[in-house]
Amino acid sequence: MKVILKENKEHLGFKDEVIEVKNGYARNFLLPKGIASLATPSAIKMLEENLRQSAVKNKKIQDEAQTTADALNEIVIKVSVKAGEKGKIFGSVTTAQIADAINKAGHKVDKKYIKIKGDAIKNLGSYEASIRLHKDVTAEVKFDVGATADKKKEKK
Repeated sequence: MKVILKENKEHLGFKDEVIEVKNGYARNFLLPKGIASLATPSAIKMLEENLRQSAVKNKKIQDEAQTTADALNEIVIKVSVKAGEKGKIFGSVTTAQIADAINKAGHKVDKKYIKIKGDAIKNLGSYEASIRLHKDVTAEVKFDVGATADKKKEKK
């Protein structure tokens, strides 16, 4: 069954994309939740016209995303976490912590578009993550995981 996506969906597609999915998946999940609509011939024609009209706007958004990606590729983000004496982190570094550090650096990024390369980060060190800023634009950001200063030890 062909459907038109109304929002970006991981492993499925991007907004305003016509995709082919199984009938049950479309009828039981995508359509009732409002994630997609049926791709009838008239709906496809309306979509093509809307895409034609918004092409200039999308180009501007893509250029802004590329500018942000270029800036993110050049900087190294610092993420501070609590860690033990041997460099082992209490818990692990999450995409939310990376998003907060990037936002503090002056770039607006949503945590759901960040993918940390490799396994969960449980040790101090340098790592990389990829960030999808736009349908066609991704950035590779390097970040250092460092220990926070423990206030109890400083007082003694």
